Amino acid sequence: MLAATHDDTITGIISAIRLVAGNEPAVGLHEPTFAGHERDYVLECIDTGWVSSAGSFVNRFEQELCRHTGAQFAVAVVSGTAALHIALLDACVRAGDEVLVPSLTFAATANSVAHAGAIPHFVDSTWDNLGMDTKRLANYLREVAVPGKDGTVNRKTGRVIRAIVPVHIFGHAVDLEAVTAVAHDFDLTVVEDCTEALGSLSDGVPVGGKSRYAVLSFNGNKIVTTGGGGAVLTDDADVARRVRHLTTTAKLPHRWEFNHDAVGYNYRLPNINAALGCAQLEQLPGFVARKRQLAERYIEAFANVADAKIFREPARCRSNYWLNALVLDRKLADRRDELLAACHGAGILARPVWRLLHELPHFSSSPRMATPVAEDIARRIVNLPSSPHLIAS
Repeated sequence: MLAATHDDTITGIISAIRLVAGNEPAVGLHEPTFAGHERDYVLECIDTGWVSSAGSFVNRFEQELCRHTGAQFAVAVVSGTAALHIALLDACVRAGDEVLVPSLTFAATANSVAHAGAIPHFVDSTWDNLGMDTKRLANYLREVAVPGKDGTVNRKTGRVIRAIVPVHIFGHAVDLEAVTAVAHDFDLTVVEDCTEALGSLSDGVPVGGKSRYAVLSFNGNKIVTTGGGGAVLTDDADVARRVRHLTTTAKLPHRWEFNHDAVGYNYRLPNINAALGCAQLEQLPGFVARKRQLAERYIEAFANVADAKIFREPARCRSNYWLNALVLDRKLADRRDELLAACHGAGILARPVWRLLHELPHFSSSPRMATPVAEDIARRIVNLPSSPHLIAS
């Protein structure tokens, strides 16, 4: 074994990372790769003047998203947060409702619930796939939820629990069949957060491609980027029509009149961002292949490192490995920050998972189930450099 003491373990971990990520002075966590037609497509927007929310690249980007995900419809918007916000609104989440979300996820998931005027209700995770623990959630809901005239009601707060938002953490697919079963039993709408999982498969099917509501993100650190951007995926034509209308300021079509039939949102993705996205989507299969190869190299490099291992894709999932997660042995959990400091000192820009959302002051009073597994995950995972360019094309 490479490590006999905790000090040796930290040294061994850094050596293993360097073996995979190389010896550059600084190695970022996840950097975009521009190796296709990005410059050509963006310059076409500039040369033609079509840089805002109208333009051919927006439609093309949406069509390509459908092709890659298997979704019937895609609506491109300015961010993953906007995508989730508008999906929740269309799913009839209203002010004062509760929405089940994992405590272990990026803040945008709960922020979107708050933007809709609703209250996030935090759920524990499972080590199986890092997503929602559906078995414990079902048992929990049997204790706290009762049928009401307007849906399932939280007996402790008196509020309706309207929806559930599973998140595919780091690209690893949740058991959506189990999530759907919980949603069916408790009359909940599923809004699938696929913001980290473009290119991942569950049972051979692209995540988000067969859902009534699913959302993507194209932030600069995602596997495909538009600089900033997101999308709503759906298999329902009416959902697509409503979402497209509301995200375009709810403006009614007319050659010159400004007529709006609802309070809308200026959420549509600009053409110049969509142009970047089109070039990125052309490279998506290659990005996924390289990231999976990178994950295998990490797994191999850590095979003989004591007290640390790489989290592997769960059963029935073919992950995009958006971020490679190093899992520390429990006896090293209290030295996680020491490891992070050593990594940054060596120019390796690793990071922990997000702070659990129920620990943030503005969400501290939100309802939640006990979260021992999410707390264990948060103590023990360090995310490693995961850019596709770390594997030569």
